[in-house]
Amino acid sequence: MRRVVVLLSTALLAACGDHAVLPLHQATGPDPALPPPRHSPVPTVDVATAVGWPDGARPRAADGLAVEAFARDLDHPRWLYVLPNGDVLVAETNAPPKPADNKGIKAWFMQRAMKKAGAATPSANRITLLRDADGDGRAERRTVFASGINSPFGMALVGEDFYVAASDAVLRYTYRRGDTALGGSPDTVVALPAGPRNHHWTRNLIADAQGRRLYVTVGSNSNVAEHGMDEERDRAAVLEVDPAARRYRVFASGLRNPNGLAREPKTGRLWTVVNERDELGSDLVPDYLTSLRDGGFYGWPYSYFGAHVDERVKPPRPDLVAQAIVPDYALGAHVAALGLAHSAGNALPDAYAEGMFIGEHGSWNRKPPSGYAVVFVRFADGRPVGVPQDVLTGFLDERGRARGRPVGVAIDGRGALLVADDVGNVIWRVTAAP
Repeated sequence: MRRVVVLLSTALLAACGDHAVLPLHQATGPDPALPPPRHSPVPTVDVATAVGWPDGARPRAADGLAVEAFARDLDHPRWLYVLPNGDVLVAETNAPPKPADNKGIKAWFMQRAMKKAGAATPSANRITLLRDADGDGRAERRTVFASGINSPFGMALVGEDFYVAASDAVLRYTYRRGDTALGGSPDTVVALPAGPRNHHWTRNLIADAQGRRLYVTVGSNSNVAEHGMDEERDRAAVLEVDPAARRYRVFASGLRNPNGLAREPKTGRLWTVVNERDELGSDLVPDYLTSLRDGGFYGWPYSYFGAHVDERVKPPRPDLVAQAIVPDYALGAHVAALGLAHSAGNALPDAYAEGMFIGEHGSWNRKPPSGYAVVFVRFADGRPVGVPQDVLTGFLDERGRARGRPVGVAIDGRGALLVADDVGNVIWRVTAAP
């Protein structure tokens, strides 16, 4: 009987939900089309079944580019960091236990959807070092750099201080050039918002130019504050951490689920990519790329893209809606933008000289699917221009199954673009075509 219920429920979910009517490109750029929201008793669910890459297969690189595997057989690789000596660090990680987020029929459906998408495996809780000593574009040495960390994600090196953003804290280790493993126990710099729900668990970080401050992403604990705003304290935000004083403050807020962080070198501004809210239809709400202002509020949960009010949130806050900053650049609805890296230092063709590379993990709640690609957004005078350009595609096969899903992106020591693929368990390396 349980199996029959599961099959019927799965079929019901597959049959429900709306279909996008807006071409995806109209939901990108500084002034995206924002149609009226569409509500449904059952949310749109269209999960790409994770199958991995068949032997010899790889993503499709854009004209003028080539792609090869830098490292294979990893355990859910999510995030990347390149050390000054060229060693590549990869966070092999997944969600921590979240007992309060696993209750009710909606949570049950979500767990099944995440399992189908390949996102329900236990976290390895490990950072692995990959070294390409002979320069052939493939890592021949692999060592455990750090382990036993609660769902590690973001990483940053400041002098000999190596920082890791875990799901519940910012940790500090001592690192010396050439180390292949971190010794000793970490020092906890600050605890981060977490708890038994910890809905959006990824914590990325970046240091300022002087290394005196860290900026850390903390996603919301819900879709649209359905558990109350008390659970959202210091969440849906980018925090500024003072490691010397061991404290933090909210730097920018109203960001439902910020992930990648990067600095634009001409202006020095800090940029992030944000995953917007769900259950308003396949055409809403576009995920986005935006610069961050100190003290800026970006709308969540009360509104999106400025003054577009989300009527589901009670009580409303028209005072905050009036302050909401319009994001700089929409990336399309439900693309799940996660990875972000500025193009500075790359050795790709001139078309990629100035801009941001973005890893789009791919939708689970849009028909047809969106994302499942690495894209490039060109910048001019420190601002995004034009439309997103595909860099890597082909992560979905002809049957709509996920061979891979891109997450973190980084420029390596020789100017190639690295891409973490957490379904294919591969790090891809993108270079200029021969």
